[in-house]
Amino acid sequence: MSKTIAITTLGCKINQFESAAMTQALEQNGYSMVPFSDKADIYVINSCTVTAKTDAESRRLIRRATRLNPEARVVVTGCYAQMNAEELLKLAGVNLILGNSEKKDIVGFLEGMDDQPRAVVSDISLEKTGDTAPLETFAEHTRAFLQVQNGCDARCAYCIVPYARGASRSVAVQEALDGMAAFAAQGFQEIVLTGIHLGAYGLDLAPATDLLGLMQKAQEQGVVRRLRIGSVEPTEVSKQLIDFMARSPMVCPHLHLPLQSGSDSVLSRMNRGYDTALFREVVQSLASAMPEVCIGSDVIAGFPGESDQEFDETYRFIDSLPLAYLHVFPFSQRPGTPAATMTPQVHPKVIKERAEALRVLSERKKSDYAAGFVGRELRVLVQKGEKGLSRNYLTVLIEESKGLVNREVTVQVTGAKDGELVGRVLKES
Repeated sequence: MSKTIAITTLGCKINQFESAAMTQALEQNGYSMVPFSDKADIYVINSCTVTAKTDAESRRLIRRATRLNPEARVVVTGCYAQMNAEELLKLAGVNLILGNSEKKDIVGFLEGMDDQPRAVVSDISLEKTGDTAPLETFAEHTRAFLQVQNGCDARCAYCIVPYARGASRSVAVQEALDGMAAFAAQGFQEIVLTGIHLGAYGLDLAPATDLLGLMQKAQEQGVVRRLRIGSVEPTEVSKQLIDFMARSPMVCPHLHLPLQSGSDSVLSRMNRGYDTALFREVVQSLASAMPEVCIGSDVIAGFPGESDQEFDETYRFIDSLPLAYLHVFPFSQRPGTPAATMTPQVHPKVIKERAEALRVLSERKKSDYAAGFVGRELRVLVQKGEKGLSRNYLTVLIEESKGLVNREVTVQVTGAKDGELVGRVLKES
């Protein structure tokens, strides 16, 4: 009888991709996947360690697994496992800890697992290649995420990720193109390119290339109908990249640009390597080249030393830009980073208030952006539940979408509510 196994994932799109790859490998080797809320023989927690809060969530999930089945084996992998293996070994119920390099070989490690808890975590800084676990399918039926880069060479003051993921390393160009083609052959209409530091793609390859070069080859070969790129640093958005996106029939007009702060003094303390003038220039260039473009951003509330004036600068700066949404992160001390010991630390109550103000601003931005498309036509990829996703990252509730799942259609937008659109199908695109 096959063993049942449940996987839960915290954190970024890279972790989601890697969990999907682990799921595929396990199923191919006779394991039966069940929801994490069910009783299972083995529980796998693919962890994140971006903040102390995500560490706590991983520990909560470990406790939950042991309650669901006290006899189960518990495996922890991901960034928390990479950074704090010894801490995890002390937790009741944990049988196996795998680092980020080891997770792609999870099947072999499970076969050798016994009652003696152990950690297998190699030095991630020694990893030199961007090889990823093979993935031939993805849980979502219309869009697939393809990891083409891992690691990061930046040293932002608040971030532990370079230590958990290692140096920047890229998947070979042909391997990346083959991955896109494999997804497309299975019927996926949209592929999202992801990475820890996606804008650094190709710089470590021989010969060196870049993200634009990969996208150009994908378009030349016609490997996919819709290609979306994930988060790219503002310093890595060149005029050539913007021009290509604006002309491309393949690339979706959507870009996520991490800002983190709208105050130059805070950006300097964060070691971000750019100022607000550069960020504004990039955003305005994108909006000028692609009037319909959806630009999202990350922002941290309450970075150490952030004064009322600096927060006000951030709020006003964001409000002045044509951004469509924000991902707001209340600052959380991450041991091992420079920001954890910076003084003064902002009071938690103030951090919470500032984060809430930014979330309200984000909702207004999102609603205003969506409302601008009422009465217009959008190309929408139909997904389940009568919803679809436009090329510019808007959720559209589609009337009479039955039988159109996983097809791209032209939709006449008839209304908007709470940042989402409503429309009717005019034709298949």
